[in-house]
Formats: sequence, structure tokens, C-alpha cells
Amino acid sequence: MRAAALNNSKDLPAFRRALLRWYDRHSRDLPWRKTRDPYRVWLSEIMLQQTRVAAVLEHYRIFLERFPNVGALAAANEDAVLATWSGLGYYRRARMLHQCAIELVQNHESRFPQSAETLQTLPGIGRYTAAAVASIVFHEPVAVVDGNVERVVQRLTGRTLRQPQIWQHAQLLLKPSRPGDFNQAMMELGATVCLPRDPKCPTCPVRKWCATEQSRQGTNKTITMERRAPSPGKASALSKGRQTRKEVWCLLNQRDGRVRLVQRPKNSPLMPGMWELPSLPQKPRRALASVPWRTFHHSITTTDYTVYVHRGPVRVAKSKWTSVADLPRFPVTGLTRKILKAASII
Repeated sequence: MRAAALNNSKDLPAFRRALLRWYDRHSRDLPWRKTRDPYRVWLSEIMLQQTRVAAVLEHYRIFLERFPNVGALAAANEDAVLATWSGLGYYRRARMLHQCAIELVQNHESRFPQSAETLQTLPGIGRYTAAAVASIVFHEPVAVVDGNVERVVQRLTGRTLRQPQIWQHAQLLLKPSRPGDFNQAMMELGATVCLPRDPKCPTCPVRKWCATEQSRQGTNKTITMERRAPSPGKASALSKGRQTRKEVWCLLNQRDGRVRLVQRPKNSPLMPGMWELPSLPQKPRRALASVPWRTFHHSITTTDYTVYVHRGPVRVAKSKWTSVADLPRFPVTGLTRKILKAASII
């Protein structure tokens, strides 16, 4: 049986049952799965965009301690939000999160709209996030498609599908009576079993309906090589793209419980307004040039940085002394936080 036939097959209920039975038994114990509070679910979905679950867990806890509800988030200033977000990267998410909270308080009586269509009118909420919140919190029967779901659907059908087709297939597969659980089950399957590289096909609860698995076994002769889903390794390589490599020289100047920082321009296309260690446009000369204190490797979107950190009393224009005690309230970049932790400053 071709997996695409699930769309109109009597086997569709069996597929749904198998997936949900597996999810009920094997889903990861994650804090945002223990609540139907739209604020907490929304926050988790924004944090999880382009970020690993392991990296989100502690930030999620700290963020909720600082901003326990949408009113507290809306009342905060942007710098406080960015400071709490620091370390998660992709800071535009934090800015849009803040703007969305303000919009909810000012125009929606601090309440989240209950439909995916209306949720998409809010700042920073796209189709995926809207569908996730609407299905998980408000039980709207609308499918979600993230990178994991896309991979699962491509492999189930055994075909390379365009985005509109993927959303259509995901909607057809959805179990209307448990939309939130089903969406999370599809995402969980892609995150833990149907992996980009080395998928765990023998343990997959829906492998009997997977056209890609059947084609590997030679039982589905109707799927041509041109229309098969890309192999895991090839798909990952294509999606990552070409990385740019750059070298950066930073200066770590610390004394009397203070450290020198500089603020990025407000109009910077990357992390505007964030605070970081002073940097130099080229390798420093004279005394500092001998040996850097530490070398770090750091990636931001498509750029891989090699960062050489020099320590010394060197003053850089527009830098300022900042109390270490005040750093938790400063929106410092993830790289700066990494360096300061390595130096046992924070």
C-alpha cells in the first residue's frame, strides 16, 4: 500500500491510532506539554524556532520566572526582555514576543484569540505558531508543519512536495478529535525517530505506511527515483547551505567588579542594541598580539566565527564600564555571555 493512499484509505484511522499510541507512551516529558495556558504554549513555540529543546528548557524556566504572564511581559521594557532572552539567539523573536504581548494587552484584553486565522494577525505569529497554539490550547483541528513534520510527510508520501502540498497532506492526516496531541506526535516523530540523518526506521510506529521505507525494501515499485523523498544526508546538506567563515578579535577588560562593554548600533541588521565585548577590525598589534587568552568558535545563521579574545587594559571608543552585578539586566549577546562565563565573571 502506498503511503499517499492514507489520504483516502480505510487505513487512515489505523495510522492515527498507531502514531498517537506511540506518542502517549514515548513522548518526552517537557514542561510546556503539561499546560494548556496559551501564554506558556506560545512562549515555548517561539523559543523552539530554530533552537534545540535542550537549549530552551532552562531559558523557558527563567523567562517564566521573570515574566509569568502576558501582562508582565507587556509591562517590561525591551532591554529587560532581551536580557532575559540572552543566550537563545535570533533576538528578533524576543522583540516580536514583546510587541505581541503589548498588542494582546492593549487590544485583546490580555486574551489570546482562539483561531489560527486570528492568531496570525498578531505580531510575530506566523502560520506554524498560530496552528500550534490553536490546536494545542483551543483544540482547533488545524495541522502544523515545521521542519520535522515536513520531513515526516515527505517520507510518508515518498515524494518531493511543495509547501502547499505538505500543508495539505498534514491536514488530511490530522486526527480532528485530538489535533494538539496529533500535531505534537508528528513533530515528536520527526525529532526523535524520523531523523534527518540515520532515521530509526525499525522503531518507527508508522513504518508500515511509509512509502520511502517500502521503496527501500523494494515493495513499492510505483515510486520512481525522481519522485522519491531526498535521502536524509543529502537533504540536510542542501538545507544547511554554504557557511561563511570569519575571524574576530575581542578585548576583555575587567577590573574592580566591572567589565568594558560596547552597544551595537540600534540600526544594526544583526542584534541591534545588544551589548558585547569591544572588538577590533583586525588582529591587534604590539603587546596584545602575542597570544590570545582564549579562542572561541561561534556560529550565527550562515556565518562561522573564530573569535580570539585578548585580555588587557585597552580602551576602545564608545565602550563603557559596566558593573558585573548589573549584567543580568543587560541584553548581552550570546557570544559575550559565553566569554564572560569562561572567564568566571558571570
